[in-house]
Amino acid sequence: MSQEKKFEVAIVGGGIAGVTLAIALHYRSIPVTLYEQASAFGEIGAGVSFSPNAVQAMKVCHQGIFEAFEKVCTRNMWPSKQKVWFDYLNGSEDAVNGVGEDGFAFTISNSLGQNGVHRAHFLEEMVKLVPKDITKFRKRLQSITENSNGRLVMSFEDGTSAEADAVIGCDGIKSRVRQTIVGADHPSARPSYTHKYAYRGLVPMEDAIAAIGEERAQNSCMHMGPDGHILTFPVNHGEILNIVAFKTTADDWPDSQRLTKPAEQKDLLRDFEGYGPNIIKLLKLTKPNLDIWAIFDTGDHPVPTFYKGRVCIVGDAAHATSPHHGAGAGFCIEDSAVMAELLADKRVKSQTDLEAVFATFDAERRPRGHWLVQSSRRVGDCYEWRAEGIGRDFGKMEAEINERNGVIANVDVSKMCEHAREELGKRLV
Repeated sequence: MSQEKKFEVAIVGGGIAGVTLAIALHYRSIPVTLYEQASAFGEIGAGVSFSPNAVQAMKVCHQGIFEAFEKVCTRNMWPSKQKVWFDYLNGSEDAVNGVGEDGFAFTISNSLGQNGVHRAHFLEEMVKLVPKDITKFRKRLQSITENSNGRLVMSFEDGTSAEADAVIGCDGIKSRVRQTIVGADHPSARPSYTHKYAYRGLVPMEDAIAAIGEERAQNSCMHMGPDGHILTFPVNHGEILNIVAFKTTADDWPDSQRLTKPAEQKDLLRDFEGYGPNIIKLLKLTKPNLDIWAIFDTGDHPVPTFYKGRVCIVGDAAHATSPHHGAGAGFCIEDSAVMAELLADKRVKSQTDLEAVFATFDAERRPRGHWLVQSSRRVGDCYEWRAEGIGRDFGKMEAEINERNGVIANVDVSKMCEHAREELGKRLV
């Protein structure tokens, strides 16, 4: 155990949030052990992107995390579009000739532009920074209790247990640690269906270019339409085009325990029947057999607290969001930066200081996390012409998306951490 830090931290969950936090704590000489339910590190899903705030947070956590991101990220391929986040198109009218009736409806840019990474490839690079001796695999959490010595005891489904002074849940949207904090029967214990689902596809870039032309295939595009939208961006250093096609439905999801179900390309084409020729040609490049991913979040029942005693949740466990802002993973890394800086504070020395750390984290991160969940729902509806007060008014849509993206990106993560430490000092008095 560290001479300065007389406590041990357990992280539950080895996805992007858990691994980022483990790296940030380890390299700050904070004793930490990471418990992952799988037999090895791994991420589900395909492409993910990061906005400028997330890249700041990576550097705060550890320079190696930023370097891992730089190694695997793919940006827009045209030099003129390096700052473009997405070009927005009227997907219901986009024509074969490459311009469509309205051409690009508008363009959203930022200081970083689009930067797609494959979740699994990013995680694969990051875990190189995690010492093998601080990771325990095949540990599915069952319960957390406190023993007579005041330490927290984690019981796992394999019959084993482990002790720590603090437990941080990075165990995702179905978080067991969240259930421990709020109670298994609390409305926020489980996520809720947003009534949107998505088809995901990866197609060779040369096929995409042949279908829709170089400009739209090699750079990030958001194809908007009634009750559906399709986003595309290059991954794997431009060799692959990532396609994610979202659809809104009034139907309930059949099984909340399983967030995916099998589908076929004909289902995808039926859902986007009536969209423009470019869209149909692109969707026909997907595989005959596909998976549908249900979009769940914590928006219907926001988690009322991110901590209880010396147990805390970060990332998706705390504020699982729909992907429409492309900011969920970035907020996980923001969380890790703030948490690491709080735990590394020289005034935090022993077990008795940990509840103050978690109370501060909750106060600093919960409003921003909950805002993202609701804002992501809103912009997802904008893309599908469902947003109240916006409809198909592209001028209003552009203004609102820019404003909301600004809340996400236009922050100073170092100052965010500094403010959190100031607030921590008030609780440690």
